[in-house]
Amino acid sequence: MPKLTDAEIEALKAKLDPTTYAIAFEEGTERAFTHPLNDEKRPGHYHCKTCGEKLFEAGHKYESGSGWPSFYDAADREVIDTKTDHKLIMPRTEIHCANCGAHLGHVFPDGPQPTGLRYCTNGTVLDFRPEQDER
Repeated sequence: MPKLTDAEIEALKAKLDPTTYAIAFEEGTERAFTHPLNDEKRPGHYHCKTCGEKLFEAGHKYESGSGWPSFYDAADREVIDTKTDHKLIMPRTEIHCANCGAHLGHVFPDGPQPTGLRYCTNGTVLDFRPEQDER
């Protein structure tokens, strides 16, 4: 990780706003309860803001109370890569876009059924596409 070359990442640095770049390629995070996608309720899909890969279905989104957009499953498990994050006291499982390597957030084993997972994502690195726009 990342899946992009250094030159491709530098090109994205010029294209993306500084906050998106910091979260996607420097493994940053946004403050809880600050991103509008946390409250998004329309049908559609959530794509990676850096490469366009479809990551999550709106129907898998739920209110976790965490302050970040949360999903109980990925659109396809193959689109999410994971690695162990030791930045805090307890290890966590970090999630990345499998296509471009952009940091998305973390996955926790405290979500609802049917998966029991909570993909806790930074809205800043997601591009929401409402269902009517995808037709």
